[in-house]
Amino acid sequence: MNDASVEVGRWMYRTMVRIRICEERIAELVEERAVGTPCHLSIGQEAIAAGVCAALTRDDYVWGGHRSHGHYLAKGGDLRAMMAEILGRKTGCCEGRGGSMHLFASEVGILGTVPLVAATIPLAAGAALAAKMRGDSRVSVSFFGDGAIEEGHCHETMNLAALYKLPVVFVCENNLYASHMGLLERRAEDNIPQVAAAHGMPGARIDGNDARAVYQAATEAVTRARGGDGPTLLECRTFRWRGHVGPSWDIDVGVQRKDELKDWLPRDPIPRLRNWLVERGCDAGELAAIDAAAGAEVTEAVEFARSSPFPRPDELTEHVFADQGTERR
Repeated sequence: MNDASVEVGRWMYRTMVRIRICEERIAELVEERAVGTPCHLSIGQEAIAAGVCAALTRDDYVWGGHRSHGHYLAKGGDLRAMMAEILGRKTGCCEGRGGSMHLFASEVGILGTVPLVAATIPLAAGAALAAKMRGDSRVSVSFFGDGAIEEGHCHETMNLAALYKLPVVFVCENNLYASHMGLLERRAEDNIPQVAAAHGMPGARIDGNDARAVYQAATEAVTRARGGDGPTLLECRTFRWRGHVGPSWDIDVGVQRKDELKDWLPRDPIPRLRNWLVERGCDAGELAAIDAAAGAEVTEAVEFARSSPFPRPDELTEHVFADQGTERR
């Protein structure tokens, strides 16, 4: 990236700060027991969501998994609607029915996040196939963790996507742990990018804590997909600071990781990008204002969510069963 990309860098910085402050507030709400839904936080991984989504248009599709607050916000999802969903309120993006792991905003191309590991990988390819059949230029992106690579339908989908040259980008957020198991406790080799070659597509390993590197790789992959040349697999190496689920630091389902967090904290993607922007003439006061604005926005979103009503008990079976006398669709 060159100096002409400072505007993109500024956008990514704002996006990363919003994600960080939002998730830190969610962690506090979980600790306060104000949130009942399980929350999987991506604190420390923000550069991946920001870098990839900076390469997309509003009309492109994004699919995620259980750790997708960042994907939702980076793609343009409404912060207030997400916070309300996490608090189980009627004003949430899924009307309080989905919680933290089920986020939806079709108006900006977010077609769903699902907690089942690798479940949205085939859905992303399906959306890409639909775009190809329609003849439009939309690209579909699937975000998933390193554990999803070990699922069969991940490989089946990559094979189909490569065979039909579907406009899809597979983004593996490799934070080195699937729940509480380290990468080499589950795999004979540290070779995720080679999965791409096995399925006949390009693959690359990227520093997932470098937003500029993620953006550059994502831009190349999206351009390739949009041009009809098929899918790409991007393995973005990173590390989540909190546990697999919940706000605890460096703890996975009661299991302490291998004291790696201390090595990753200095690689925080946010000050890394901030320093790059300052070196290229961005005013530090402007960046501080971005921080303050994000904090105020998160505070307002929490207030909005807390003041919103819960769904009514008599709405429980809506969208589950057909109403009597109504044609089932």
